[in-house]
Amino acid sequence: MNIQTIGVIGAGQMGNGIAHVMSLAGYDVVMSDISQDALNKAMDTIRKNMSRQVSRGKLPEEEMNGALSRIRTTLEMADIGASDLVIEAATERETVKQAIFEDLQPHLKPDTILTSNTSSISITRLASRTDRPEKFMGFHFMNPVPVMKLVELIRGIATDEPTYKACLEVVERIGKTASSAEDFPAFIVNRVLVPMINEAVYVLYEGVGNVRSIDEAMKLGANHPMGPLELADFIGLDTCLAIMNVLHDGLADTKYRPCPLLTKYVEAGWLGRKTKRGFYDYRGEEPVPTR
Repeated sequence: MNIQTIGVIGAGQMGNGIAHVMSLAGYDVVMSDISQDALNKAMDTIRKNMSRQVSRGKLPEEEMNGALSRIRTTLEMADIGASDLVIEAATERETVKQAIFEDLQPHLKPDTILTSNTSSISITRLASRTDRPEKFMGFHFMNPVPVMKLVELIRGIATDEPTYKACLEVVERIGKTASSAEDFPAFIVNRVLVPMINEAVYVLYEGVGNVRSIDEAMKLGANHPMGPLELADFIGLDTCLAIMNVLHDGLADTKYRPCPLLTKYVEAGWLGRKTKRGFYDYRGEEPVPTR
């Protein structure tokens, strides 16, 4: 299948990053959200990030202008339906994703491929709620999308080979590397990464170390570019908790039990960088540990 038009549902951090890289690769992009303010903010972010690439000599200005001209925004789900490939990048809640695909279904072309940027939810289960489970798969980008080189491609039990190959061609065209994963909770990256973050929260919860000592230990002792608690704040503590719950529910193993302290932070609304407080307080000039 020749893919040229890509619909992106959700204009948040992941959605605008996906629109950014797709437009630079020459695809026509239609990005939707439920809020015009969110769409305006997304376009501002894309312009700022592309301008930074231009200033660093990584992107010619005329390519930036061409890419921006290929992005269209909409509040109407019907405008997404005409796309060759749809990438859903909404909130990491299964009920939200299911509702999106149900609303989208009447507007789809017969051969449109549906994908989800979910970081943990069952692709097979999401696909089963659509009219085309064979043309449905996981298309999981890493954050921040313009920088990170990996995309996880996750096949549901019904995903056919032409769908996988079409998505693989898209990954290659945008200059990223695909990692193929089977449809089990949290796939590859988050199956390994988020339990490590959860364990770091347990180390904090049990008083083995404080926020700064845990992060410094992993940066200097394991050569990680970011400490696990700093990384949790970057990802979003609500997202980390959601992934741990998917792992715990889906694999029924107590080693995936979310740390009570992680739950407490989420209940407090301290979700990390996006709310200015998490394991660090970001309201001042420098991040300050909250424990």
